Amino acid sequence: MTSTPSSDPLIEALTQLRLYGCVARVEEIRGEPWLERVMTIEREERTRRSLVHRTHLAGVGPYKSLCDFDWVWPKCIDRAQVEDLFTLRFIAGGENVIFMGPNGVGKTMLLRNLAHRALQQGRAVIVRTASDLLADLIKQESSVARARRARSLCPASPLGVGPKLTHFTGVSLRTRLEPRWKGL
Repeated sequence: MTSTPSSDPLIEALTQLRLYGCVARVEEIRGEPWLERVMTIEREERTRRSLVHRTHLAGVGPYKSLCDFDWVWPKCIDRAQVEDLFTLRFIAGGENVIFMGPNGVGKTMLLRNLAHRALQQGRAVIVRTASDLLADLIKQESSVARARRARSLCPASPLGVGPKLTHFTGVSLRTRLEPRWKGL
């Protein structure tokens, strides 16, 4: 009896991994001891490569791990609040996060760690300086092109802008910048 792709979990898994040669010969390989291990290796490698690629596209850049953050240096920082941000609950609530402070206290480091955490959870992330975002919008030749570009830069998922302004929800950034675009 031949299984249909919709009813056979093995065929579904092989198809999702795009292992079409294995799908074509599923009856020959079903029950092989190495099959599950190969599928696990393939899933892990695709997940790793996806994270590397999305991190590159997001523009997170190099950063120190949060465990290296000097919690004593910024004179006024609520560590519990910062650690709570890394649960990413603020995203579901549609809340904004803004890191403010003088140069050298770790705003960009926190942003990059938060962006990396969001990437690990499969969220779409863009990390750009506010001036880079505005310059990108100004380069657009028409208001329609600017609006299209703004929508692509500010999806309804997390967006990080730093170091001068570190903002983490694209919808709010788009809403706050939209009136300014009309004059561009």
